[in-house]
Amino acid sequence: MRIEKRATVISTSVAALLVIIKMTVGILSGSIAVLASAIDSLLDLTVSLFNYFALHNTEKDPDDNFNYGRSKLEPLAAVIEGTIISLSALFILYEALIKIAHPREMEYMNISIAVMLVSIIITLFLVMFLNSVAKKTGNMVIKADALHYKTDIFSNGAVLLALGLVAVTGEQLFDPILGVGIGIYMIYSAMPIIKEGVLMLLDAALSEEDIQKIKDIIENDATTTNYHHLQTRESGSHIFISVHLVFNVSISLYDAHLISDKLEAKLKKLFENKKVHVLIHMDPYDDSEINEAEDIY
Repeated sequence: MRIEKRATVISTSVAALLVIIKMTVGILSGSIAVLASAIDSLLDLTVSLFNYFALHNTEKDPDDNFNYGRSKLEPLAAVIEGTIISLSALFILYEALIKIAHPREMEYMNISIAVMLVSIIITLFLVMFLNSVAKKTGNMVIKADALHYKTDIFSNGAVLLALGLVAVTGEQLFDPILGVGIGIYMIYSAMPIIKEGVLMLLDAALSEEDIQKIKDIIENDATTTNYHHLQTRESGSHIFISVHLVFNVSISLYDAHLISDKLEAKLKKLFENKKVHVLIHMDPYDDSEINEAEDIY
């Protein structure tokens, strides 16, 4: 089993455990903050299951129906995850505002505080593990999952703070007020995940920094005279690069092919944690103006 899939199995198991504990305590105590955290963990469980499905399918080889594979499932999963986070945040905001309007007495304070403290410790270790996997693999789904659980640490910390303030002061409003803060923070955290996923689904080009690195490798090659139509895009853990290289008209196809292979190898080394696909079109002269005029790419 790939390390990415193993990571989703672990995060799913942790989320399931936290759902059971938080939901039980949230219902018994009547705490909106704890109940909100339980709902968030339930959504974590759903998202982690979907992430496992997405990663399982992205491993499949290209076939007649999907010639380029299913790598776009990764950004799609990230967009869905970010959307779910936002929707759960809106529900938390709604419940918090209801409790502000109609305050309710909280019960089982000591148990609630203990549960949230244990939840923070468990989630912290999970985030550390997911971050290490994301760093090793560069996988967008794991990166989004790590960010999601990282927001859980802050939201759980806010819940713990709310419970502590209620226990010390007896003021019930601390609970829904912190719930509002959690909801706003969750929406703020979800936006970058959704944006990155949407841009990838729309085949946005690589960053200017990455494109410049690609240009430097091509321009430092003395065996080519020029290049044009450099295009890039990213799809999950895959990067696609296409470019037209201009060679001297007298060069043999064999030599041009060898040079192209060497450039392709150098470009792949730029993104060692990604699967890089390089398409090089070999031109015997600079036909960029002709192609632009005829809209040929």
